[in-house]
Amino acid sequence: MGRSWWLAGLMLVVGVLVGVAQEGVAPSVLGFAGFAVLAVLFSPLAFPRSLSAAEARRRSARDGRPVVHWRPGCTYCLRLRLRLGRHAGRAHWVDIWRDPEAAAAVRAVTGGDETVPTVVLPDQAVVNPDPAWLRARLRA
Repeated sequence: MGRSWWLAGLMLVVGVLVGVAQEGVAPSVLGFAGFAVLAVLFSPLAFPRSLSAAEARRRSARDGRPVVHWRPGCTYCLRLRLRLGRHAGRAHWVDIWRDPEAAAAVRAVTGGDETVPTVVLPDQAVVNPDPAWLRARLRA
């Protein structure tokens, strides 16, 4: 199991522990449900299907769409994904925890660290972009 699924599983376990610690059925169910929602949001399920870095580059060269490097558990990545809404599927998403080549590409852009989200366009790369900026490029 990859790190992303491990994180989601951990959130579910915490949800169970929170639910068990509550007195009464309603608080228990609500506590577990809250952590279950967080588990889904911070898992790969909330994001479009992740590609390899090589495949994302090939597709981007062909269609000009941006490549978004992300990782599960990143609140900035989740914010970007949620703010893009239905436009998120127009970008090519690459999970840097699943692809060492993608992590290296992000380090090359950011000066050695793995700050995500990092969006790569044919002519530029932007670290932690404003969602409106990226949404405008996805509509074009």
